[in-house]
Amino acid sequence: MPDHGGMADSYVRVRGAREHNLRTIDVDIPRDALVAFTGVSGSGKSSLAFGTLYAEAQRRYFESVAPYARRLIHQVGAPKVEDITGLPPAVALEQRRSAPTSRSSVGTVTTLSNTLRMLFSRAGDYPDGATGRLDSDAFSPNTAAGACPECHGLGTVHQVTEDSLVPDPSRSVREGAVAAWPGAWQGKNLRDILAALGHDIDRPWRDLPQADRDWILFTDEQPVVTVHPVREAGRIQRPYKGQYMSARRYVLHTFADSKSDTLRTRVRGFMTAQPCPVCAGRRLRPEALAVTFAGRDIATLAGLPLGALADVLRPTAARPDDEPAPALARDLVARIEVLTELGLGYLSMDRPAPTLSAGELQRLRLATQLRSGLFGVVYVLDEPSAGLHPADTESLLTVLHRLKEAGNSLFVVEHDMDVVRRADWIVDIGPRAGEHGGRVLHSGPVEGLADVTGSATRRFLFAAEPPADRTPRTPTGALSLHGVTLHNLRGLDAVFPLGVFTAVTGVSGSGKTTLVTRVLAEAVRDHLGEARSDTGEDAGAGPTARAQLTAAEGLDAVDRLVRVDQRPIGRTPRSNLATYTGLFDAVRKVFAATDAARARGYTAGRFSFNVAAGRCETCQGEGFVAVELLFLPGTYAPCTDCHGARYNPETLQITYRDRTIADVLAMTVDDAAAFLADLPSAARSLRTLQDVGLGYLRLGQPATELSGGEAQRIKLAAELQRARRGHTLYLLDEPTTGLHPADTEVLLRQLHGLVDAGHTVVVVEHDMGVAAGADHVIDLGPGGGAEGGRIVAAGTPAEVAAAPGSRTAPYLARRRARPKPS
Repeated sequence: MPDHGGMADSYVRVRGAREHNLRTIDVDIPRDALVAFTGVSGSGKSSLAFGTLYAEAQRRYFESVAPYARRLIHQVGAPKVEDITGLPPAVALEQRRSAPTSRSSVGTVTTLSNTLRMLFSRAGDYPDGATGRLDSDAFSPNTAAGACPECHGLGTVHQVTEDSLVPDPSRSVREGAVAAWPGAWQGKNLRDILAALGHDIDRPWRDLPQADRDWILFTDEQPVVTVHPVREAGRIQRPYKGQYMSARRYVLHTFADSKSDTLRTRVRGFMTAQPCPVCAGRRLRPEALAVTFAGRDIATLAGLPLGALADVLRPTAARPDDEPAPALARDLVARIEVLTELGLGYLSMDRPAPTLSAGELQRLRLATQLRSGLFGVVYVLDEPSAGLHPADTESLLTVLHRLKEAGNSLFVVEHDMDVVRRADWIVDIGPRAGEHGGRVLHSGPVEGLADVTGSATRRFLFAAEPPADRTPRTPTGALSLHGVTLHNLRGLDAVFPLGVFTAVTGVSGSGKTTLVTRVLAEAVRDHLGEARSDTGEDAGAGPTARAQLTAAEGLDAVDRLVRVDQRPIGRTPRSNLATYTGLFDAVRKVFAATDAARARGYTAGRFSFNVAAGRCETCQGEGFVAVELLFLPGTYAPCTDCHGARYNPETLQITYRDRTIADVLAMTVDDAAAFLADLPSAARSLRTLQDVGLGYLRLGQPATELSGGEAQRIKLAAELQRARRGHTLYLLDEPTTGLHPADTEVLLRQLHGLVDAGHTVVVVEHDMGVAAGADHVIDLGPGGGAEGGRIVAAGTPAEVAAAPGSRTAPYLARRRARPKPS
C-alpha cells in the first residue's frame, strides 16, 4: 500500500474485500475528496463502492439501533471484507428506480410540496366567508382531507362510452359487436346469456332499441341465467348457469383488479380518461382550490416549471420576517435554486414520479441532501451524470464540490470521463469484467492512471491520436412528422432520415424522449396497426395524452418497429436474464433429457423454478425471501434453505456434464457460452449477449440487481437473436447509460451493424461520442421545459457542431476535435 505521509487517519482503509468478484483487495481512499470509481461494466467498482463501503456503513448503523429493531433486519448481511477503518456514516444515492406510484411527484420526492402546502395554510388568501384556516393536509390530493371527492385525488375520471365499446355498430352481438368482451369464453357465454334473456343477438347493433343497447353495455344488474342446450356446429351444447356482466362493468372491474399489465392495457383501449368535472383535473377539494397565494391556487403553482415558481415566490421571500410567508418562501426558493443548478428547472412540482428518469430521480435526491446540512458523511453516488447533457454536467460538478466543501466525502461510480477528469482521486478496477476483473489497477491522483497500461479507462482519459472523420451514410428515404404537439413540443416539424444512424440530442427536458419514444413511436405503431401500450414515460401515471400531428409521411418504408427502453425486465428476483432471453428453455430440456432425469420421470418443467415439483418451497423458487424492515425500505435476503439455489435437493441431484441446473444459472454469460457451445439455441442467445457487452452477467442474476442500461442491452440482445425481415426502425433511449466508454464501443458496433443490414436506428443520447459517430444529428432546445421543444440544428455531426444557438454544438465540436483513444 502507498505511504500517505502520516495522514492515514484521513483515509478509508479497506482490507481483504471480496464482495462479488473482488479479489481480496486492499485499497486506501481519501476522505474529504471527490473520488471516482471507474472500470468497465461488471469490473467490480460498484461492488467496492456500494457492496462493500456503503454496505459496511449501513451495517454499522443497523448495529446501533435498538435490539428489537435489529431482530427484524439481521438477515440483511454484512459485506465480505476483513476490515474497514476510517469509514464515516454513508448516504447512498443510487440509479435504481424506486417504486413510485401515480400519486408520487417531484413535490413529494423533494418534500417541496410540504412547504408549499404550509405556505397556503398559514399565509394563503382565503375567500370571504371562510370560517378558519385549513390544515396543510387539506392542500394535499393524497389525503382524505384534501382529495377531490369525485376523482379521489387522481384528477381524471374514467368513462366508458358506447363508441368505445362498440367500434363497428354494423355487426351483431353474435358477430362480436361488443369488442370489449374477450373473444373466447366470456364473449361466447355472454352472448348465450343475452339470447336466453330474450335479446336479439343476430340483429345489427345499430338496429337494436336504445334501451336494449344501454342495458347490455351499462347495466349494473348481474343476473344468473340458465342457458339451455342448443345445437351448434353439429354438437349439442351442455346446459350451464352463467352470470351476466355488462361491458362497462367488465372493463372497469378488469382495469381495477387485473394483475396483468397486458390485460390492463387492452381494456384501457375501451376507456376514455377525462379531467374530473368537479376539480377540473386539479385533484383537490373546492375549499382548498378557493385559497390563493400571489393570485394563484396551489394546483396552478404546482404546475409551473420550478424556475417560474421561484420567480413567483421571490417578491415574498424578500419581505421582512414579520409573518410566516417570507421564511417559507425563502426556503422554497433556495431549494428550487439547487434543483435549477442541477438542470431540473424545467420540472414542475406536480410532475408524476413514474415519468422521471432514474437520473432525474437521483438528482432530486442529491438536491435534497445539499440542503440537509449534513457534514462529515460519505455520499456514495451511482453515475450522477447519467441522463445529463454535458452543459448540465458542469452544474452537477459545481454542486458536488459544494457538498465536498461542506465537509463531506464523495465516492462516485462514474463512466463520464469529463467527470472523472475533475475528480481528486481515482480508483480504477479491472482489467475486465466478472472473474477477469475485481483488482485495483490504480488508486491515486487521476494523472497517475496514465502509466497503467492494463487499464481500459486509461485510453479514454489520455487519448493519443486525432479521430478520423467518418463519412456519413446516404439516407434511403425519410420519415417526416409535421405539426407535432405534445408536452413542450408545439407545432414541431421533424425529419428522420431512413437507413442511417440518427442521434437526437439536447439538454435535459428539451423534448428528446417525447419526440422519439412517444411521438415517433406512436405514429409508426399506429401505421403498422399495432395496439398502443404504455410507452414507459408515463407508465404507472395513469392514462396519457396522445400526440397531435397534422401529417406524417414516409411511414410506408417501415415494416417493423422495435423500441428498446430501460424499464426493468422484471420486478422480482424470479425474473432473470436466462428466462427473459428464452435460452433457459433449451437448458431445461437438456437436463430433462439426461438418463437420471428420464429414469425419475422428470420433464423440462421440473427444472423450472416456477413449478412446485422442482423448486424450493421456502422461497417459492426465487432464491431470495423478502425482508420487511420497520421505517426502512424492504429488501431481499438469500433463502436460508436453498441458499439461493432456487431448487429442492431432489432436483439438484440431476446433473448435466457434472453441473446442476443451479450451477448453470450461477454461470456468467462468458462461462455458459463455453459450457453450452454444443447447444445451438442457447449458444445463439449467449453470443448476442456477449456482442452487447454483457458477458460478465450471471444467467440467473435477478432482475432486481440489473441497472437500467443492463436491462436495455438484454432487450437488445433478445431482439438481435431474432430473424429480421424487412425494414425495421429501432428506437433507443440513452442506450449508453451505465456503460464504460469501452463497452459503449461494443454496443455501437452492434447498432451500426443493424444500419449496415438495411435498418434505421434512432437514439436519444447525451454522449457526445455517440453523436460524433452518427450519420445524422437532430438537436432540440435551446433549453429545457418551456424553453425547449424546438429543433435548433439538424444535419451531419460536422454541421451541428458548427450551428449557432445550439447548446450541444460546442461540446460536439470539442468531442470531434479530441484525440481518439488509442
